[in-house]
Amino acid sequence: MAVIERARLAAPWRWREVPLVLMYHTVDVLADDPHRLAVSPRRFAAQLATLRRLGLRGVGVGQLLAARRAGRGAGLVGITFDDGYAGVVRHALPAMRRFGCTATVFVVADRIGAVNDWDGGELALLDAPDLAALAGAGWEIGAHGARHVPLAGLAGARLRDEVAGSRDRLAAVIDRPVDGFCYPYGSMDAGARAAVTAAGYRYACAVDAPRSTLGVAAVPRIYVGERDGALRLTGKRLLYRARLAAGGRP
Repeated sequence: MAVIERARLAAPWRWREVPLVLMYHTVDVLADDPHRLAVSPRRFAAQLATLRRLGLRGVGVGQLLAARRAGRGAGLVGITFDDGYAGVVRHALPAMRRFGCTATVFVVADRIGAVNDWDGGELALLDAPDLAALAGAGWEIGAHGARHVPLAGLAGARLRDEVAGSRDRLAAVIDRPVDGFCYPYGSMDAGARAAVTAAGYRYACAVDAPRSTLGVAAVPRIYVGERDGALRLTGKRLLYRARLAAGGRP
């Protein structure tokens, strides 16, 4: 990776530079959802309608960051789906099409077409044809590690395989470059961020990242769940900006 690109990945953001990115997992109706992974199709459509009323359109994170660098980011909000659940292609994709939105889905490279066994769960994950359908609809496919393990504290070959190895294997499946990464469980440290940079990613998404780490290698996001109606979603957006301005965690 060029020196200028490495410098951009390492450079911290000022609070006004931090984009708005929403974090989902799946859109589905689950009988048992202890980790609050799912937003029902009805609620999800209402959330997209709220974004539209706020003058916002959902796009993938790569597109959002590129637009912001070009000075064309006004009115855009990033939308992400972690883990790569099958409900994304079944329920989220049709709704996003209706609202003219796209998103980034972060996929666990060694679990494509399997289930979320890292949580002891049995939820179906996207398979290769599903990923092709999403990519064909303009969605971005990003990596979420190889096996969905925490990265903080990992080093050497294990860390390289989770970060760089997952990128290579996912790119082979989807037959296109993989530019975005998402830290599993939001678990990251300086070593994980350095591994992301060394692997050639253009950005990486975090969750509850400390203010000092915010930047292209640790893009913060707002969790969105089933309880987030119009008022809660609007309030979360305002609180997010207020916390950034005050110097706290987003």
